[in-house]
Amino acid sequence: MLRRTLLLGLCRGPLGRGLGTHRGGSILDRDGKMSEIKKKIQSILPGGDWNPLYDTSYLPPESSDVVIVGGGVLGLSVAYWLKKLEKPRGAIRVLVVERDHTEYLAVADDPPLDIQFNPSGYLLLASEKGAAIMENNVKVQRQEGAKVCLMSPEQLRNKFPWINTEGVALASYGMEHEGWFDPWCLLQGLRRKVQSMGVLFCRGEVTRFVSSSNLMKTASGEEVNVKRIHEVHVKIDQSLEYQPVECAIVINAAGAWSGQVAELAGIGKGPPGTLQGTKLPVELRKRYVYLWHCPQGPGLETPFVIDPSGTYFRREGLGHNYLGGCSPTEEEEPDPGNLEVDHDFFQDRVWPPLAQRVPAFETLKVRSAWAGYYDYNTFDQNGVVGPHPLVINMYFATGFSGHGLQQAPAVGRAVAEMVLEGHFQTINLSSFLFSRFYSGEKVQEHNII
Repeated sequence: MLRRTLLLGLCRGPLGRGLGTHRGGSILDRDGKMSEIKKKIQSILPGGDWNPLYDTSYLPPESSDVVIVGGGVLGLSVAYWLKKLEKPRGAIRVLVVERDHTEYLAVADDPPLDIQFNPSGYLLLASEKGAAIMENNVKVQRQEGAKVCLMSPEQLRNKFPWINTEGVALASYGMEHEGWFDPWCLLQGLRRKVQSMGVLFCRGEVTRFVSSSNLMKTASGEEVNVKRIHEVHVKIDQSLEYQPVECAIVINAAGAWSGQVAELAGIGKGPPGTLQGTKLPVELRKRYVYLWHCPQGPGLETPFVIDPSGTYFRREGLGHNYLGGCSPTEEEEPDPGNLEVDHDFFQDRVWPPLAQRVPAFETLKVRSAWAGYYDYNTFDQNGVVGPHPLVINMYFATGFSGHGLQQAPAVGRAVAEMVLEGHFQTINLSSFLFSRFYSGEKVQEHNII
């Protein structure tokens, strides 16, 4: 209905004025002009021929079964699994709303997707203080089938003679199916794949939710408002125009902005200390990545190295280029209001531990650097998966604090199963539900970057 209203609104401009009396001739003299006007009006009425002047193909549909807020790899993974698991095929209409339209698996008649996987493994270094935690982590990984070995400082020197093992008590090294890949290629591949499966895309921003609420009592007697979202308002990019989209399910996969999207739905706006007053603790954080060149640096066998200091690096290509960085402390958190790079941060915080761990890096030269955003979960730095307990048709796939790319395939499937079946099936991710923020039960990991 809105689409028709918007179009008819155009006729109340110059075209509408043309329907009145006009100086300089009778209506009979203007039969040709009136005929053209009638054609234009007919083109916007039901059953009329479409006129490019009133093209609204850029608008999202007026209704969709599922609206996914966020077109990053997590949102696209949810979209993929919803379409993959739907029965019958084509049963679910899925719309992805993304603010950045530039973010574009195998598709019929397309060449196989190459995400440029480099199987050089991860090499984590632990100090004496972190050795026991590393041993426990490796035990869990082996139980799940990962081929990971523990290395003593002497074994580490023999395998990677370019490493200075001072301060290293233990190392873990992934020997199979572990490494890094091009995230842009994965994102592009996922986008093409879900489009081929019928997923719709819209470039715009979600600015409002229209919902209904019912007052209910919990088992403890607490009164709460249970909400259901009925409509998502999408503001069209570079326009004041918006489109309401009726929907049954909303997936909050807005990454660094998912906390703001949750607030739009009223999440966290109740009294402090209550479930209604519990916010989604996901914030925008900025991180730097630096690219440097070092002709004497480690060779092709270089793994992804994570130092006990938190500094990390890996090889980039074949020309003795490397990229890396480290996370700042809470006191050092940079201003997320822009994407400017702090080059002093590299000189003061990144380069010293790099040069200490790999002596060849004493002569490195920084070639470029960039900054990016990610969704930082201030509660326990782990993901939020599944439905909200009070906004019952909003589901989360966010808060992964820099690890979303690695976990996206599993999370997408888990969220899709929860939406379609009402519970987790393949992987039980109940520990990552929103309710843990109210109960105070953290899901914490150790030795992560």
